[in-house]
Amino acid sequence: MLKRLLRRQKPAKPIDSATVPEGRRVYAIGDVHGRNDLLQALLTKIIKDDQERGLAESEIIFLGDLVDRGPDSAGVLDTAMRLMAERGNVRFLMGNHEEVYLAAATGDEKSVRFFNRIGGRETILSYDITMQEYIELDMTQLAERVPQLLPQSHVDFVASFENQIIIGDYAFVHAGVRPGVPLSEQREKDLRWIREDFLSTSEPYEKVIVYGHTINDDVLETGTRIGIDTGAYYSDKLTALGLQGSDRWYLDTAT
Repeated sequence: MLKRLLRRQKPAKPIDSATVPEGRRVYAIGDVHGRNDLLQALLTKIIKDDQERGLAESEIIFLGDLVDRGPDSAGVLDTAMRLMAERGNVRFLMGNHEEVYLAAATGDEKSVRFFNRIGGRETILSYDITMQEYIELDMTQLAERVPQLLPQSHVDFVASFENQIIIGDYAFVHAGVRPGVPLSEQREKDLRWIREDFLSTSEPYEKVIVYGHTINDDVLETGTRIGIDTGAYYSDKLTALGLQGSDRWYLDTAT
């Protein structure tokens, strides 16, 4: 108990008074899940919004789960890599689906089976394989084929993703954080996979936590949490959070 009290951090400011450092503008994008069409549409909105707001040091943060479920994960990764090459000020968080993508890329049959079950089927089919070829492969054969299908450039890119990004009064993660544990001591597993333990607590955090992973019909602001996963792969609504100073706004593909 004493150890926990000694490491307890100062609670975050309320959402409405949280800030990012002066001169910076941040856009955080929720779970894309293979919807390259929506990503390109949202990026067009972000770039236009950024230009209209005037000079600032702007950056874009992807909250993870770029791949799986939607029809064009390969295209999403191409778009993301091109965006980073063109702008340089783009950062990516490792989601649970990226974690499984990397495991499947090794050709491990158990990992490929799990990957396939959680939306990796659509990711595999976004590469150079036909539906007929896919159907004809058993799981052992598919596990052997996956490392041949996923370009090394994509695998290396995904492997470079970060686990947590802190800017001003905000911490950006994929899934959430473990209550009672300082941000500096969070486990990768929790940052990528946690759900109920994070969502059910009313405990304040040291930063306002911006996260994806858990789908809501609209942006969810609760306590010191902001959830922006709006289920793009089936809802056609991909959402971004914009931050500058103490201002906060949202862009999405449904409006």
